[in-house]
Amino acid sequence: MRALWMIVASLLFALMGVCIKFAATSFSSAEMIFYRGVIGMLFMWGFARMEGVSLRTAVPWMHAWRSLIGIIALGAWFYAIAYLPLATANALNYMSSIWIAVFVIAGALMSWMPGRRREAPVQASLLLSVIAGFAGVALLLRPELPSDQLFAGLIGVLSSIAAAMAYLQVAALSRSGEPESRTVFYFGLGCALGGGAWMAVAGMSPLSWPAAAWLLPIGLLAALGQWCMTRAYSDATSGGTAIIVANLQYTGILFSALLGALIFGDELSALGWCGIALIIGSGVASTALRVTSAPRSPAEEH
Repeated sequence: MRALWMIVASLLFALMGVCIKFAATSFSSAEMIFYRGVIGMLFMWGFARMEGVSLRTAVPWMHAWRSLIGIIALGAWFYAIAYLPLATANALNYMSSIWIAVFVIAGALMSWMPGRRREAPVQASLLLSVIAGFAGVALLLRPELPSDQLFAGLIGVLSSIAAAMAYLQVAALSRSGEPESRTVFYFGLGCALGGGAWMAVAGMSPLSWPAAAWLLPIGLLAALGQWCMTRAYSDATSGGTAIIVANLQYTGILFSALLGALIFGDELSALGWCGIALIIGSGVASTALRVTSAPRSPAEEH
């Protein structure tokens, strides 16, 4: 069931990406974050009532931090989806596992004392997996890309950094005893407040038909996908299970590639597909290797 939760979450997020791409022609990232938050918050409020889960929390600041970095990740990801092929935008966003490996390497290097320890601070294989991931990004974001797509690609990389930090916070909330529905509810609340504040500065677009019709499925698919992902991660308590669950998120890239080709006619070059393959391979390897190099790191809890 843990594996199934992650596969379902990946499919829901891929479908949400389709809706975002349609809505992005009429609404800004701030507006989509706001409506996603409002719809998702209301949905999870009703879901929590059905489950009999109280929304009262003892760790409000943990939810606030998760919402802040989550909003940054969402805004960057929405922007990338608007200007890049769907599979490319999602491949960059799914670099989060690679960035978690970078965090592990950085922590190991900072704590390493060459005078006391002769062994290498990190596994060479873990370092190579990270390098392979960045090589994949280089193949996806080739210099000959149009300038708007190149900039969107860099924003997509930013979304993966923020997503890695958000996933770590999801694990921390799970360890503190927060149920899935409460975690997703407060993230929706944070998106509604953060997106609303952003809209107050950037302005608001008119709710015209049929563009406005895409906002409802964005919120519903996001809430359901977030709930499935949170449940998959919170149920994965052992290292081996966590590796399987985390690696199944890459099915989202395949779903996105299929949907992008069928709906938008997206086409990727051979180098682009090689870049996606490197990112997926690097993410799978770094997820497995970081458990060995840092068995008690927060990333393992994913």
